Amino acid sequence: MQPIFVLVHSPSVGPSTWHPVAEHLTAAGNQVRVPSLLHIGAGAPPFWPRIVHAVRDDLRQVPAGNPVTLVAHSNAGLFLPTIRSGLDHPVTSSVFVDAALPARTGPTPVATPELLDFLRPMAVNGRLPRWTDWWDEADVAPMFSDPLVRQTVVEEQPTLPLSYYEQHIPVPDGWDDHPCSYLLFGPPYDDLAAEARERGWAVAHLPGAHLHQIIDPAGTAQHLVELTTTT
Repeated sequence: MQPIFVLVHSPSVGPSTWHPVAEHLTAAGNQVRVPSLLHIGAGAPPFWPRIVHAVRDDLRQVPAGNPVTLVAHSNAGLFLPTIRSGLDHPVTSSVFVDAALPARTGPTPVATPELLDFLRPMAVNGRLPRWTDWWDEADVAPMFSDPLVRQTVVEEQPTLPLSYYEQHIPVPDGWDDHPCSYLLFGPPYDDLAAEARERGWAVAHLPGAHLHQIIDPAGTAQHLVELTTTT
């Protein structure tokens, strides 16, 4: 039975960052799910159980025996172990795409002390601006080639609470009992790709900025298929 690709977006952005890749995977004959995590920042922490629930809820339409391939972008990578451990579906492989890595043993902080120092002055009544508003235009513009796609991604972004970035994510024992791999777009994630290689994972490189999956969805889809059929 062919695994279903489950494309998990970073909670800092939204599911539209995966939609173009989902279209290419579907056109190639794959089944794809893109769970939405847009509402996980509501209420009080901890937030990670809501992420697990959102993915589980999205997969309720899929028979429990159907295998899945988990694909996590950016800081969604930190939640992949808890997602994997919280699913009823067998996970045949996991791919981290320009993603943060969970600690070898948990818990894993969502943000480094340096990032928290950067974020705290931005918070208003405990909530942060949208992710693309953190950066200068010179940093944001290269991530988008289509103004309509940029508008969709930007408008969809949540304003997450600062406490989201202050949480620590558990790393269940044995979560990586299946093939894992890493797809690198570029700096600053090259060090994480090197760590993935040290963990014995397959690593591929598709040069681009952090949201390269919306720039080159065909190439991203091709790499996902190759990584999950060769690992």
